[in-house]
Amino acid sequence: MKSETKKNGSLILVIDDEASVRRMLRYALEGHGYRVQEAATGETGLAEAATCSPDAVVLDLGLPDMDGTQVLRRLREWSAVPVLILSVRDEPDDKVDALDAGADDYVTKPFDTEELLARLRAIQRRAGTGESAPVIAVGDLEVDVPSHAVRVDGQELKMSPIEFSLLRVLAQNAGRIVTHRMILREVWGPKSEEQSQYLRVHFTHIRRKLKEAGLSSPAIVNEPGIGYRLAGE
Repeated sequence: MKSETKKNGSLILVIDDEASVRRMLRYALEGHGYRVQEAATGETGLAEAATCSPDAVVLDLGLPDMDGTQVLRRLREWSAVPVLILSVRDEPDDKVDALDAGADDYVTKPFDTEELLARLRAIQRRAGTGESAPVIAVGDLEVDVPSHAVRVDGQELKMSPIEFSLLRVLAQNAGRIVTHRMILREVWGPKSEEQSQYLRVHFTHIRRKLKEAGLSSPAIVNEPGIGYRLAGE
């Protein structure tokens, strides 16, 4: 992966008020071929995002001038740049709020550098492939949106309309945590946003069907109290 990243030289904007964290991230990112721009406040970060057009943003939530979710909401008013949250806040509510505000993924401090780099690659891949593809391929899994068909290694699986819709939402956001509210709103509509008990049952059935078809990766990962993610290379 290191050589692949060195070829593209993506620009990463790091918005974090801790100088030591910014130094660590610069060292890790530049060592993997990224270019790095830094900002210590939310206002400066928004200004940098507007002027330097980064390929991805690493954003802390605990900034001195405004909360990171506020920065994210303002950024999302005019930009779809992939955003990875990096924060000491590890409560499910904090993660849900950030993801619902438009974050693409969430990593807690202290963090493993290799995991952060892998998450960063994943959100960049997702941004590059686009979400509107009629046929979404993730590893050996293929979700054919126009035909409402799911295939594993070319073999079509029988899925109910609800199961297909749930899997489609995850496939369209492959590598990203999709919150319970986002899934429920997309599949059942806004009045169902609190009915997360539906999801556990349906995803159990989907996992079983995928396993019986021989699919080991990508896997549907449950992020407790937050949502689900389709993970795997």
